[in-house]
Amino acid sequence: MDIQIPYGKDEKLNVSLPDANVLRIVHPNKVEEQNQTEILLNAIENPIHSKSFSEFLSDAKDVLFIVNDGTRPTPTAKVLDMLYEKIKDKNIKFIIATGVHRAPTQEEFDFIFGKHYSTFKNRIHVHDCKKDEDMVHIGTSKNGTEMYVNRLGMEAHKIVIIGSVEPHYFGGYTGGRKSFLPGIASRKTVEQNHKHALKLEAQALALEGNPVHEDMIDALKTIQDKEIFSIQTVLDGERRLYAVTSGHIHDSFYGAIDKAKEVFCVKIPEKADIVVSVAPYPMDIDLYQSQKALDNGKLALKDGGILIMVSKCRTGIGEPTFFELLSSSDSPQKALETIDRGYKLGYHKAAKMAEIGTWAEMWSVTDLEDKDMNAIFIKPFHDLQEALNKAIEKKGKDARVIFLMDGSITVPMI
Repeated sequence: MDIQIPYGKDEKLNVSLPDANVLRIVHPNKVEEQNQTEILLNAIENPIHSKSFSEFLSDAKDVLFIVNDGTRPTPTAKVLDMLYEKIKDKNIKFIIATGVHRAPTQEEFDFIFGKHYSTFKNRIHVHDCKKDEDMVHIGTSKNGTEMYVNRLGMEAHKIVIIGSVEPHYFGGYTGGRKSFLPGIASRKTVEQNHKHALKLEAQALALEGNPVHEDMIDALKTIQDKEIFSIQTVLDGERRLYAVTSGHIHDSFYGAIDKAKEVFCVKIPEKADIVVSVAPYPMDIDLYQSQKALDNGKLALKDGGILIMVSKCRTGIGEPTFFELLSSSDSPQKALETIDRGYKLGYHKAAKMAEIGTWAEMWSVTDLEDKDMNAIFIKPFHDLQEALNKAIEKKGKDARVIFLMDGSITVPMI
């Protein structure tokens, strides 16, 4: 069987395996193609527990749009295409909800805004979680998370959120409340919230009982009087709009979850000896983001198996804290012991990776340097065919392989 694996924005990696070795090639579920313009316009004029978008805008003194950065597949540009006539004459500005990520590159600005970048570029602000002078304190969650957020969010008369809902490896799902926390929150706020990611209940698809999600919801009660119009999108496997909900920040988020499950929760017959999990563009931005492909890939892997992450890691390692912890540890277990002694932001990534390293082998095909991958218990390759050949040689000629083609956001389920 000949298989093409996406790599970076436009590249493909070609591999060939005997049919008997291929247990399953997993893509997001095929769903009925929708009229993208129709479902978006219908959603914004028929919101959940909210005024219509036109009514929402009618008396707005100014509007702040909170949009995702380039690490998410959110179709912000497509949504702006359809909203443009309604917003072009309004007093609007944008903030990019980077969370703890760096500012976008020009390529990423173009991805986020599309043809509208040149029109709006002087009204675009980039959130910087480390600039304490930009933050305001708006309250405390019952779990003790001090809610500091970018003052632009608090000073705006009204807010529009454009998000996307996909499974998230410890938040349950992306979307909705994540535009604020971590989106425009301070670093110390994100650190307090993400510490809960170390708990067992913080898993993909889990909301009830998930301390990360519940803390976000509780923290946002501090701004429940702010008028917010939320637009939540669900993409299909071809990155087309499959569903759109709008209105109340939480209700629109919950309203999109069943549609996200239809696309991204994919059944598999059994676990495999080898799993190839792909972090596709734009989720392949760096190793920090690509880790999500490892976390979803592990769900399809047998104990003692080999998990091969495929990601270009276009801009390198990313947020360094997780890498520094892993690379300074003698073993995955030692890294977990260090985390037990005290949490820093980024340690949740290290913990998730180290946990896999205690029961499986992690290999990779990336553009990163071999020494860096070896330092964090990941065996490096730059040729996927070579990696697969060696994995089958190690696991035996009858080894079964699962390919998870959208590993960052697809959840395999037995």
